[in-house]
Amino acid sequence: MVKTLITSAPRHTERAVGGTTVVELRGEIDILTAPALGARLDELTAAVLPDLVVDLCAVSFIDCAGLGVLCRARNRIAERHGRLRLVTGSNQFLRVLSGAGLDGAFEIYDRLPEALAPVPGGIPTTAAG
Repeated sequence: MVKTLITSAPRHTERAVGGTTVVELRGEIDILTAPALGARLDELTAAVLPDLVVDLCAVSFIDCAGLGVLCRARNRIAERHGRLRLVTGSNQFLRVLSGAGLDGAFEIYDRLPEALAPVPGGIPTTAAG
């Protein structure tokens, strides 16, 4: 008997809004799908002063591997004096962050337009965790 492993690989779209890259993720971010996403986020965070918004509104599941990818992106952006924002309206995702001890580690917005608003004073901020 042959078993087939079916996963809901995260699909994503990317677009530039001004000088900000917006990555909209859909599906599951888990141990099977996190490596490819991590590689893409590494590419997007390689420049000096990266400005990245990750929209998680259509993500149905995220595990510790997915959180690790987000933390790596946050750390790379902080090293390069950039800015990372997450967009999610999910209280479940916020509980996962809290349970992992990551509350306050990210700039989090409920809606994409809020995440794209300029920072007062023009100083990019990335929360430390």
